[in-house]
Amino acid sequence: MISRFARHTATTLALVIGVLGLLGVLYAWKLPPFSTTLRITEDAYVHGKVTTLAPQLAGIVAEVAVQDFQRVKAGDLLVRIDDRIYRQKLAQAEAALEVRKAARTNARQQLRTAEAELRSAESGVVYAKAALKVAEADLGRTERLIKRSIVSQREADEKRLSRDQARAALDQARAKVDTARQSVASVLNNRPSLEAAVASAEAAVKLARIDLDNTRITAPVNGRLGEVGARTGQYVSAGSRLATLVPDRIWIVANYKETQVRGMEPGQPVTFTVDALGDARLTGHIERFSPATGSEFSVISASNATGNFIKIARRLPVRIAIDPGQPLARKLSPGMSVVASIDVSDHRQTASAATGRGASALPTP
Repeated sequence: MISRFARHTATTLALVIGVLGLLGVLYAWKLPPFSTTLRITEDAYVHGKVTTLAPQLAGIVAEVAVQDFQRVKAGDLLVRIDDRIYRQKLAQAEAALEVRKAARTNARQQLRTAEAELRSAESGVVYAKAALKVAEADLGRTERLIKRSIVSQREADEKRLSRDQARAALDQARAKVDTARQSVASVLNNRPSLEAAVASAEAAVKLARIDLDNTRITAPVNGRLGEVGARTGQYVSAGSRLATLVPDRIWIVANYKETQVRGMEPGQPVTFTVDALGDARLTGHIERFSPATGSEFSVISASNATGNFIKIARRLPVRIAIDPGQPLARKLSPGMSVVASIDVSDHRQTASAATGRGASALPTP
């Protein structure tokens, strides 16, 4: 038979275990009296713009000037593609341009010649008019003299023939003017096509020069290379992956539960540790908030319109800028795991966050 003392001890032990379990749950969920203004998440990572470098044209890799994980500066040569074909294409385009320019120059000379012929034809018209006027005057005098029987009929006929020849010469001169004008118009009408041909040839030269320049794949910005996949003698096509480049600028994206973002504001200081750096603490500040939770950006969106529903706190990505002047920050690489801590009771803000708060700030209830 169990004694009263044993029953009392068992009851007390059960109560103690129950209270400890309740306190443990309250502590785990940070509920009163264990609530805190410190927001911590392990769902955070270092981010950076990892750029894949690829050629814009096809060819044989002639030179690989870098190695894996090497630091490079903007403009440094990474890979060179055999450029012999593209040099010949440039020379061919330049030769075609010279042909087009020569045709344009020849057209200008033709225009000057046609204009000179027009001026000559117009002078011929003036001369023919004067000759006709003289022939008509001679004919008029001859006809008056023939009435007085001073000159013969034959001489009158000759003067009339001279008048008719002068009229024909004037008509011929006027026809030459029309022909010369048509020649000038033809050259002028052909000028736009020649100018377009020259412009097209100049564009072909620029494209050929761009292709030649694209045989040199250079670093677009300062940073560190990932694995270099290019090999000397390898045939690559447009878009083939040659190497990856990680720029020097990095930041942190911390995915906080929606129940944790209350009180967070841009500019608030952040402390974080990186698994790769042990217990070393670094600092940063909130830069901006994502416009939607991570689930909204997923390829397959979840549907909550089901019969059974369990509320699950979504996570909101928070971008954290790393404060400058920290030597350890140089060792950070995109993809590293981070533990971020934000004290929402600290309302300090950086100057940049205070001025650009606007749309990126979450309202503080």
